Amino acid sequence: MFRWLWQFVKPYKVRLMIAVIALVATAGLTLSLGQGVRLMIDQGFAAQSEQGLADALSLFAILVVLVSVGAYFRFYMVSWLGERVVADIRQKLYSHLISLPPSFFEDNLAGEIQSRVTTDTTLLQTVIGSSFSFALRNTLTFVGGIVLMFLSNLKLSLIVLIAVPLIVFPAIYFGRKVKKLSRDSQDKVASVGAWASESLQHIKVVQAFTREDLVNQQFSQEAEGAFQIALKRIRHRAWLIALVMTLVMGSVAGMIYVGGSDVISGKLSGGDLAAFVFYAVMVAGSLAAVTEVYGEVQRASGAAERIRELLATEAEITSPQTTIETQASAGAQISTEIPAALNAESIHFEGVSYHYPSRPDQQAISGLNLEINPGESIALVGPSGAGKSTLFDLLLRFRDPQQGNISLHGRPLTQWDLQKLRERFALVPQQPVLFSANVWDNLRYGKPDATEAEVLAAAQAAYADEFIQQLPEGYQSFLGEQGVKLSGGQKQRLAIARAILRDPEILLLDEATGALDAQSEHLVQQALDKLMENRTTLIIAHRLATVAHVDRIAVFDKGQLVAIGTHQELLQSSPLYKRLAELQFQTGSLATIESYQTR
Repeated sequence: MFRWLWQFVKPYKVRLMIAVIALVATAGLTLSLGQGVRLMIDQGFAAQSEQGLADALSLFAILVVLVSVGAYFRFYMVSWLGERVVADIRQKLYSHLISLPPSFFEDNLAGEIQSRVTTDTTLLQTVIGSSFSFALRNTLTFVGGIVLMFLSNLKLSLIVLIAVPLIVFPAIYFGRKVKKLSRDSQDKVASVGAWASESLQHIKVVQAFTREDLVNQQFSQEAEGAFQIALKRIRHRAWLIALVMTLVMGSVAGMIYVGGSDVISGKLSGGDLAAFVFYAVMVAGSLAAVTEVYGEVQRASGAAERIRELLATEAEITSPQTTIETQASAGAQISTEIPAALNAESIHFEGVSYHYPSRPDQQAISGLNLEINPGESIALVGPSGAGKSTLFDLLLRFRDPQQGNISLHGRPLTQWDLQKLRERFALVPQQPVLFSANVWDNLRYGKPDATEAEVLAAAQAAYADEFIQQLPEGYQSFLGEQGVKLSGGQKQRLAIARAILRDPEILLLDEATGALDAQSEHLVQQALDKLMENRTTLIIAHRLATVAHVDRIAVFDKGQLVAIGTHQELLQSSPLYKRLAELQFQTGSLATIESYQTR
């Protein structure tokens, strides 16, 4: 663990050196207090000299002041290092997490990942900022105390050292047990957190189905499981502490008996015995402290392993090391400009097939060949599970096809830098995503440097300005977690306004008007129609009336493109499309679609 942590500590070597110097000085000065005790007894009490006592106390006071100053620098520097290093680890971990594809978060609970970012890193902060310093200081005190004990009295030192191996070996044994149990405990705590987060996030569903008792029982079971694992870890640490205290204090008691006998017989002065007892107590206390901290280090080691696992997770989808842009910046004669004749992007699917890893025998997209012309609007229709949303994921490179190739403007998607690729798109999902912020911040997510006028224009174009102005603080209104303070239609209009503000070259609409009432749908559809002008647009739609006006409609079924054409053409050539239309517009009502085509 410490070898791994060194990469984060290394940039702050100067502060680390100051902390180590202060730590060593503090340990040395603390041990020097033993000589002050010896002088007080031999030159003060035993010699019956007030001057000797005063001199010894003066020296003792100076040592105490120096120890206090050293303790200040040690504590400040080490605490600073702990906070700084953990902040760096959190930043690196979060930066790595947001680079992973969405598929990673489908297989891992968000609450558990959050626990690693917060709880596990907090454990590391405790070790770096306090436990490590505490352990190192006590280790130095232990070593220094042992040396001074041998210099003072060999016989008494040997008596004390008898207990050392009896302490070290059990500490190693119990420490390994604690490490494993600590990791299990952290996993269980993360599971509890994930369960709590999920149930609270969907509290309306929980209460609507009156399942409060059920989720409370399930949470209690998870919490009890975490408690039982923690109890095992605590029991092992308690045994370790009790064993250390018994052996240490027993050896000190034996040493005091032998030393006291030597004082009585005149072989040893009272001051020497007092100094030796001081060193022995310091050594015993230091050893006990180190073994206790060892348990904390083992806990942190378990947390570090969990963090390292996340950092070691490699993104399946990454930007190529060399793109056309980087080649051009390096001096290669390669044009990265889009020809003036193409003011929008062309998209080409060639033999594209994809299956989800959990369903290798079921093709989500199978042998897709499709050419989408610049500025063309295409609707993707078909039954649920036909592969429409998967197509959007492939375009945004959230997933890569197992077979075939997808190209944008004549370049395979795999040759694009991920950010450069995704900057060309704006996605309006079926379930609008809003963040725990105010209206301004949520709209500017589409364009962080947008001016106030641009934000207002986008909101007005999406017919969102009216309801925003009615919020308690207007555009400064806090929307709550996931925009919980807004209705579904209001959230959808904000998502559309965000896409309008982004002003994309390619527009992806996933049932973008599905959450709107009839009046809002009509208004927003007008805004979308304007936004779609001269843009390549793909629309996933279940209500055929909303897409009857597009250039072409692609019909999907079981991952295959089964038909493509205009609405009228498909009514004649595609039985599936005709059946879908008849289900939505009963016999004699198909003319309803025609009214949408004239918009």
